[in-house]
Amino acid sequence: MRRSSFEARKLARRSRRPSELLLVPMIDIFIVLVTFLLMTAVFSRTVVLELNLPAQLAEFREPPKGLQLEVIVRKDALDVADRNSGRLALLPSNAAGYDLDGLSGYLQLVKTKFPEMTSATILLEPDTPYDTLVQVMDKVRVVEVDDAGRLVQAELFPDISIGDAPAVAAEARS
Repeated sequence: MRRSSFEARKLARRSRRPSELLLVPMIDIFIVLVTFLLMTAVFSRTVVLELNLPAQLAEFREPPKGLQLEVIVRKDALDVADRNSGRLALLPSNAAGYDLDGLSGYLQLVKTKFPEMTSATILLEPDTPYDTLVQVMDKVRVVEVDDAGRLVQAELFPDISIGDAPAVAAEARS
């Protein structure tokens, strides 16, 4: 009896065809996966800001008349300056960090005096955190204004260029 069962199993093994690959369950899984990815992709929003990097000029050109706004991010302060005339405002940082609300308020005043101007340059000291750059860029680009109980974004200086901050001498800081 034992021998017959062994022979029966051996015969069954030889007569078996190679199993077929079932693709239907695999296709069902991919359909569900693609549907899920498409549904979640709608809710993820990527914001892309276009930055204008300063061009390297081979020859010197006379700058145009008017304000050339610069926001210089230092380790201990935000410095709002005009490239032609120098410092306009110094906003020292406190224990909570940079005075971003003060920067926004001052830039609103500048925008009222120069409403046609849309460009600004943000100059950063080395080792400035990326999060600080993003926060300063947001404050330079737009301001949130309360309009009848609704927050509306108003444009300040949307054309932003970034660069390296000029070095400051030790006696000029104090």
